[in-house]
Amino acid sequence: MCVHVFGNTASPAIATYGLRLAVNHSCPGSDVSDFVCKDFYVDDGLKSLPTVEQAIDLLQRTQKALKVEGNLRLHKIASNRDEVMQAFAPENLSKDLKDLEILRKFAPKHGHTIPRLELCGAVLAVEIAESIATHLDLHIKDFTFYCDSKVVLGYIQNDTRRFYTYVANRVERIRASTRPQQWRYVSTNHNPADQATRSVAASKMQDNPWLVGPAFLLDEHVSTHDAHELQNPDEDKEVRAEVVVLKTSMMDPPHDQLGTHRFSRFSNWRKLVETIAHLQHIAQSVNGAECSGWHVCSKWKTVDAFEAAQKLLLVEVQQEAYQNEIQCLQAGKCLPKSSSISKLSPFIGIDGLLRVGGRLKHSSLTEPEKHPILVPERHYIAILIIRHYHEQIKHQGRHITEGFIRSVGFWITGAKSLVSSVIYKCVKCRKLRGNLGSQKMADLPSDRLETGPPFTNVGVDCFGPWQIVTRKTRGGQTCSKRWAVEELSSSAFINALRRFMAIRGQVKLFRSDRGTNFVGSTDNLGINAINVEDSSVKQCLYSQGCTWLFNPPHASHMGGVWERVIGISRRILDSLLTDVAGTGLTHELLSTFLAEVSAIMNARPLVPLTTDAENPVPLSPSLLLTQKPQQITSVTETSDSRDLFRKEWKRVQALADMFWHRWKAEYIQTLQQRKTWHEPKRNLCEGDVVLVRDKQTARNDWPLGFIPKAFPSSDGLIRKCEVRIVRDGRSTLYTRPNAELVLFYHVNMSMPI
Repeated sequence: MCVHVFGNTASPAIATYGLRLAVNHSCPGSDVSDFVCKDFYVDDGLKSLPTVEQAIDLLQRTQKALKVEGNLRLHKIASNRDEVMQAFAPENLSKDLKDLEILRKFAPKHGHTIPRLELCGAVLAVEIAESIATHLDLHIKDFTFYCDSKVVLGYIQNDTRRFYTYVANRVERIRASTRPQQWRYVSTNHNPADQATRSVAASKMQDNPWLVGPAFLLDEHVSTHDAHELQNPDEDKEVRAEVVVLKTSMMDPPHDQLGTHRFSRFSNWRKLVETIAHLQHIAQSVNGAECSGWHVCSKWKTVDAFEAAQKLLLVEVQQEAYQNEIQCLQAGKCLPKSSSISKLSPFIGIDGLLRVGGRLKHSSLTEPEKHPILVPERHYIAILIIRHYHEQIKHQGRHITEGFIRSVGFWITGAKSLVSSVIYKCVKCRKLRGNLGSQKMADLPSDRLETGPPFTNVGVDCFGPWQIVTRKTRGGQTCSKRWAVEELSSSAFINALRRFMAIRGQVKLFRSDRGTNFVGSTDNLGINAINVEDSSVKQCLYSQGCTWLFNPPHASHMGGVWERVIGISRRILDSLLTDVAGTGLTHELLSTFLAEVSAIMNARPLVPLTTDAENPVPLSPSLLLTQKPQQITSVTETSDSRDLFRKEWKRVQALADMFWHRWKAEYIQTLQQRKTWHEPKRNLCEGDVVLVRDKQTARNDWPLGFIPKAFPSSDGLIRKCEVRIVRDGRSTLYTRPNAELVLFYHVNMSMPI
């Protein structure tokens, strides 16, 4: 048969068969045969080759093979390269060529979420890749897929969570043809597929990624694999809720024991016993008449049920802790000397519990007191028992708590240390009797250790007040009583500060024990308190070149050096005021008394008195201030006595040098030792809960506070903290020293310390 009428049903198949037969006879197994057999559909062929030369050569050889073997003419040639088109005669080229319209697919306006649409796009990419792989004889495992949706990439690479049907079916379709490692992320800005939905200027079309592809594909260092997790799986409606399945294995413990490790889940002894009593009631109700199976009732709440449950608990604990001792006693043998309870002469009572034998058998004590039940100290149940009876006796001390436990019939081995530990961790006991915080005594500041003119560094404090009597004067007020200091305003403080500097000279550094005011009971007096933070006071200090440092509020111990001097002043002044009792204290008399107080305080020895004849004069502040002791005597200096008599200024200089020499040799060394607070304590840290001391209220009313910030000293130790206290729904921040805080709960521990 040489001729076939075209148009029959079998015409396409016969045409394809004729083409393949023609090339198989002339060049079987060659690239021409592959081209015709694999890249032709009926009479249309499509092929892609790396170079122009290869394309021209293949077409020319195919034309020749078809012409020779089948008298077939291969024409209507079209190519995307002009060089290929120019290599063939015009009659062999395709006429009326049109631009190829590249299709794009738009998402519907309604009915799908964005992740679902992106997932459908990934399925479409797989289907297109399968079609391309089939026609171009490629393996789909060699393809790389790009997606700009991290949600979809998380779906494809997920191996831990399950999806609902819509997503599950499409993910299964994708993973049936591709591997998760073939999928990578591309940002929206570099995704060529997005160009179909955006307007592009004609001048930029030639370099548009839609035509030339994304630039990152030309990079030799492209990542080979991107790992992507599910995006917010707990909030994603396409991801099924995670179902946790627990498997319970029933095992028979040795000697049919209950397993005391479960007791650690309880924090209350009574709650543990009641739970066991309830479970016993349930177990007895399996074949019971009144109660049957799992149920809720109150019939187990009896004294007998409680005692039976308590006995079961103690038996289980003793079987676990004293297994060898119980076996020896049951066999009628003596306990080994290595046993920790051998000295107690234990025996097994009629109730099956291990009890203390002891030596009190013939006493008149009750049976539980004569033969208490043994409880091992290392078992958690001992802590529950101690905690329970400690609360029963209203949080008394170790001795009373231990005695009460013995009286109810329990003998806890090593009870002293265990009871002390439980009481130390008790929340209520810490609130009632917890010690105030302390820290290792800090190093002295440099201004207390350097030499310099008197009153260069000053400590400020206030005390008083006293009532004085004013005298009737011309143009003044009549006889009345007033406070010793008439006004405690900023202007009055500035005047006092100026008078002090005028007499004592320039001050470099002020220190005070309170940051805002220095007068007590100002609210009751109805007067303004001195406030160093006032603008006028700050301006005065700034103009004088002074610095003012504050100790934390309620930290009087941090200013002990001047607090001690104020105590001395009070005692001296009280002694002087006894001489004028009942006659009225005038301003002039008070000024005189204060001057005498200053003289007495400045004459006090700074160091212990010595019996050395070379140093007959005690080292005191007055030596530096007045250059003479309390009793005027001649000064001798053994090193170079001529300096004392040459000129008056040399004499003063020699006395000053002598003071500073003795100050360094005698006084400074007395400051070396720490009188108290020798060891560093655990630092308070952010998050700790503390009890804040309030001297105006009882301890039960002290507020709880939270530490949001701690202030470390130069040695790294914490001596003051910022405490947040909530009262009446209002939060307030205070700065307090360790000495005013009781550590109530440590943030790094599961229990109070």
